[in-house]
This record gives sequence, structure tokens and C-alpha cells, in this order.
Amino acid sequence: MSAHQSKSSFSEKSTPMAFRDTVKRAEQLVETSMKGNDASHDAPHVWRVRDLALSLAREEGLSSNPDSMEIVELAALLHDVGDYKYLRDPSEEKLVENFLEEEGIAESKKIKILNIIKGMGFKDELAGVGNQEFPPEFGVVQDADRLDAIGAIGIARCFTFGGNRNRVLHDPAIQSRLDLSKEHYMKKEEQTTVNHFHEKLLKLKDLMKTKAGLRRAEKRHKVMEEFLKQFYVEWDGKA
Repeated sequence: MSAHQSKSSFSEKSTPMAFRDTVKRAEQLVETSMKGNDASHDAPHVWRVRDLALSLAREEGLSSNPDSMEIVELAALLHDVGDYKYLRDPSEEKLVENFLEEEGIAESKKIKILNIIKGMGFKDELAGVGNQEFPPEFGVVQDADRLDAIGAIGIARCFTFGGNRNRVLHDPAIQSRLDLSKEHYMKKEEQTTVNHFHEKLLKLKDLMKTKAGLRRAEKRHKVMEEFLKQFYVEWDGKA
């Protein structure tokens, strides 16, 4: 039996020690591959999403299944590795798949993890992918990522990303694109940071897949509504 085969077989047993070693290496991959990203899509974002996903998974009753929790943790950790918005080299698109292969992750788990990552983006929801049936692991990971996009953290990340792309804060002459297609959403046309709230962030609460995610999203959604209300008053010089 080759070393690779032995590692693969060992991984399928999902021993806690072996899995924690895989998690450590996944964390290292996150730190190295996302090192040059701005603070809206950096390693701390991934740590928050991982913590949120595991918390949601427990609330949704997934903790009784160790395989599900492993899928959730790895998918959450790896979900932004090779993100199209930050690609520096085409080879980065294969980083996650190569990592799972090298770690000897069981084929069934690997497929689930890759499917979660490939289908969890807002652009995929616009394309109709998000309307299909989904496994519970997908729901908690996607909800966790979306929770980090809204509320106080979401506001901070939104303006960080907009500043990195040299977008203006707000321009009343530029209307938000409320009826977006996937292709339209991905176009790098002139847009404002505040419009991103209307085009995406304020829609996320109603797109939550889990009850646990929705409960948290409702509070974060209100934080954004209050922020925007105050923002427009101050923009008009009325406060």
C-alpha cells in the first residue's frame, strides 16, 4: 500500500487527531493564499465564518454526525481560497481541490465540500443554483458566510472592499441595480459602495437557508437599516 493510499484510508476513518491536523493545514493554506487580500476577504473573515458555521450546525442538530461537522468546518475554512475576485493566477482555482486530494479526504466528503464551495456564492443564487435542494451542511456554511456580510461587520467589510476597488461612497445619480443577473453582478462597471447594500446585502436575510441563520440575520439586518437611515440624513447635511 502506498503512502497516499494509507493516508486516504486513514482519513476515511475520520480519527479526531488526523482531522485536527488537516484543519491546521487548511488554516495554513488560508493564511498563505489570502495573505494579499484586503481586510474584507482575509483570514479573520474565514475564522469568523468557520465559528459561525459550526455554531449554526450545532443549533441545527448536525453535531450528532461527526462527518457533517467535518464537512462544515473544511468547507467554511476553504470557501474563499481561490475566490474569483482575487485570483492572481489561474492555477489558484485548483488550490482547494488539490488540497483535499493531498489530504486524502474521502471522495464522498470531498465532493460535498467542493459542491458547497462552488454553489454558495450570491452570483450562483442569481443564476438559480441556490434555489435547488441543498444538504444541511450547505445551508449552515452559506448562512455563516452571509451573516459575516451583514450587520456591523458587514458594513465594515463593505466599505473596506469598496475602498480597495476605488468605488465612491455614494452618488445619488447612480441608481442601484435591483434586478440583477449573474453576469450583470460580476461585471466591473461603475458602482457605489452604498448601492451594494441595496443590490445584495439587504437581500441576504430573506435568503437564509436555516432557522438558526435567519434568527441571527434579523438582528444584523436591522443594524444595516439603521446605519443607512443615518447615512442618508448625514449625506444630505440634515444631521
